[in-house]
Amino acid sequence: MKTLDIYEELKGNSYPGRGIIIGKSADGKSAVTAYFIMGRSVNSRNRVFTETADGIKTEAADPSKLSDPHLIIYSPVRKLGNKTIVTNGDQTDTIYELMDKQQTFEQSLRTREYEDDAPNYTPRISGIMHIENRLSADAHDNTYNYAMSILKSADGDPSCVERFTFTYSNPVAGFGHFIHTYMGDGNPLPSFEGEPKKISVPNDIDEFTDGLWNALNEDNKVSLFVRFIDIATGEEKTKVVNKFNKV
Repeated sequence: MKTLDIYEELKGNSYPGRGIIIGKSADGKSAVTAYFIMGRSVNSRNRVFTETADGIKTEAADPSKLSDPHLIIYSPVRKLGNKTIVTNGDQTDTIYELMDKQQTFEQSLRTREYEDDAPNYTPRISGIMHIENRLSADAHDNTYNYAMSILKSADGDPSCVERFTFTYSNPVAGFGHFIHTYMGDGNPLPSFEGEPKKISVPNDIDEFTDGLWNALNEDNKVSLFVRFIDIATGEEKTKVVNKFNKV
């Protein structure tokens, strides 16, 4: 598969919607993830990411302007032991709760489908990172793998739910995968197609955060979350960027 420049990929799409990136830093030391949200309506743009004890949540930037919390207020990132869950909706909680009851990532998502926002039927995209830390100072002695999922309608036909899961064991340093909700702007919005896109991933969280934020469409971007997890120690570095300030 061709490796894409994630910054150029984002610059070439004015409205990828919401996106998840998971991969491994170029030096092989860090598990990397990023999640961004965009918006076209006032209600969708009126949001910020707020850090929580185990991840982040979306909140209204100005509560007085919040007209409908359905589908826009949720926890995109949560941790469950040595697993990090990243999604574009309240299926984060579904995955957390069912995996805590010993169900798998795939089994958890079989209870869900695309979003109920006809005529778009926005896909639910999800990712999970698993680091098996063996208390070694060498990242190569620890196990890191991840999976990504998309639940979507059949080319806009809500009578059929299509479910795809992609797993990546022992991912290659310097690379990751990118999945997002929409192929581009439109009415209705066209759902993502194909498997997650292979992209390059740098070593530096500041470089990655700045590059992603600057590449997102200026009018439509809302918030960005980036996290680097040291595979050997579990130490986390997190960056959150919001276009708007919380009132």
